[in-house]
Amino acid sequence: MFSHVMLGVSDLEVSKKFYDALLGALDLGPGVANKNRYFYRSPTGTFAITTPINGEPATHGNGSTIGFSVKSAEQGNAFHAAGVANGGTTCEDAPGFRETPAGKIYLAYLRDPDGNKLCALHRPG
Repeated sequence: MFSHVMLGVSDLEVSKKFYDALLGALDLGPGVANKNRYFYRSPTGTFAITTPINGEPATHGNGSTIGFSVKSAEQGNAFHAAGVANGGTTCEDAPGFRETPAGKIYLAYLRDPDGNKLCALHRPG
């Protein structure tokens, strides 16, 4: 459904360090530079960070979450730990499995250095 997701960030190099570590836990990256942006490409889409081209401050969306698929709870734990170790902050409940109406899923939430809410999600087979 999506070709790419791009987030505005305040400090491109601080955010690159964060996303290189976070997405490195998913075997993606490091980010590839293109002017004031970094791109992380996978076979299923692209994630990018940029300083806003209009010169206004970067802001996060209240109520917004960007979810990343992970292969296992262990990979989700590595994603979360890498994010927290590189300037992110944990939010929501602790990483782990949750029972939902659609069945059991693994979730790990955190915020990036600019406050964007991210989630690792695994649906066991």
